[in-house]
Amino acid sequence: MKKTFGGLLVFATMIAVLFGMLQVLNWIPSAVQEGAFRKYPSIDDVRAHLKIDPVYTPAYYPRSVQWPPALIAAQTRPYAAVLTEFSKSDDRNETILVITQTARAHPPLALKIQLTEVRETVQYPFKGRVAVLEVGVCRREEQCSRMAWDEGDFRLSLIMRSSPVELVRIAESIVAQHPGR
Repeated sequence: MKKTFGGLLVFATMIAVLFGMLQVLNWIPSAVQEGAFRKYPSIDDVRAHLKIDPVYTPAYYPRSVQWPPALIAAQTRPYAAVLTEFSKSDDRNETILVITQTARAHPPLALKIQLTEVRETVQYPFKGRVAVLEVGVCRREEQCSRMAWDEGDFRLSLIMRSSPVELVRIAESIVAQHPGR
């Protein structure tokens, strides 16, 4: 009986040590990669985990844009960046709007929507800022618009498969929601 109890105690100790080692091995990648680019379930999770403040989001979304975002991804290393992708309201698999927020000296992250041809570029003044507004086409010759400007410590870039009118309304709602930044 004493021998069985001793063997059981050694076995339980070995299991506890093994469990502890697995917990440490599971923790190491997240500790090493803290701040690396990854997906998040919500904007609030980005704010909470990465301490990026503010995370710029629009107050206005046209009917063609599905809420919530199809993708929210962010990083703090090597620089702060947030990427938000929105689907068409009638097709969850088709991206219609992409918003990127990056530390000012860095370009936007890789985007699902690309302007294949820029047909017009203008300096667009709005709400005390000057943005670069580009109108052109994306794949299949559909109209696309891109708008970028500096906001606080960040560079915001919006690209949408739509007219520039809708994009400007979205951009204005971002600025209105974050005054004085």
